[in-house]
Amino acid sequence: MLPLVYHPLYSAPLPSSHRFPMAKFHLLHQLLLDRGTVQEQQIHRPVSISRRDLEQVHERQYHQAFCLGTLTREQQRRIGLPATRPLVQRTWLAVGGTLLTARLALEAGLACHLAGGTHHAHPGFGSGFCIFNDCAVAASVLLAQGMVRQVLVVDLDVHQGDGTAACFASDPRVFTLSVHAASNFPLRKVCSDLDIPLDDHTTDHAYMEAIGDQLPELLERLQPDLVLYNAGVDPHQDDRLGRLKLTDLGLLQRDRLVIDACLRRNIPIATVIGGGYDELMPLVERHALVFRAAVEQARLYGI
Repeated sequence: MLPLVYHPLYSAPLPSSHRFPMAKFHLLHQLLLDRGTVQEQQIHRPVSISRRDLEQVHERQYHQAFCLGTLTREQQRRIGLPATRPLVQRTWLAVGGTLLTARLALEAGLACHLAGGTHHAHPGFGSGFCIFNDCAVAASVLLAQGMVRQVLVVDLDVHQGDGTAACFASDPRVFTLSVHAASNFPLRKVCSDLDIPLDDHTTDHAYMEAIGDQLPELLERLQPDLVLYNAGVDPHQDDRLGRLKLTDLGLLQRDRLVIDACLRRNIPIATVIGGGYDELMPLVERHALVFRAAVEQARLYGI
């Protein structure tokens, strides 16, 4: 059965006025179960990332300051999340969850995480609601352990994956692809191996053309041992921070395209949910789309 990764502690409490939709993780888990998209026995529970594995990417001085609550006010403001004990715990768990998802993908061919995609985190600082870069840590650990030799990060969150690009700027073993709204956060982009900046109000058709022309060629050329796919839903037309104009169907077709392009080439793929900013239930419905696409493709390819 298609493996999924989730932990009940992913939804750490935040002040009711905070704009980060922290409740989406447990609501997504419940929605997928209620609809029968997945079964409880498919879900694997992660453990926290080890300090040794985290330090494949993140500097000790930074992660210790975060955990001890000794970041400067400017560093905390840049992250945008309070360093409470539950948030620290869920942060270490979520990175462990993406690593577990990647391992399961190598075994099964496809695995999905009900969190992850914190692509604005750099080795020495966090940014934009991102504290540790889960995909960067997962890729680095698997490379260090010799489980993979080449990784492709496909980042389709509406915001450029600046942190991931910075983590692997000098490492040819990880190819970073970011497709994002050109005018959106972060103001100062970090060059990915391939950036595809899109104009504001880009619609389904133009978006699909942009990735449909590039992804198959990349997969053929790189022959990666693993794809880490950030399926952010903030390119949606109703997203508060998005600026693009994708519909629900456009997001679903995007996810089908990415997963199918990998599986038809026998390339394992691990998905994370990335960003999205809207009222909770419409947002959760959008995040559920990548799981719908994954279940469809898993059946098609016998996973």
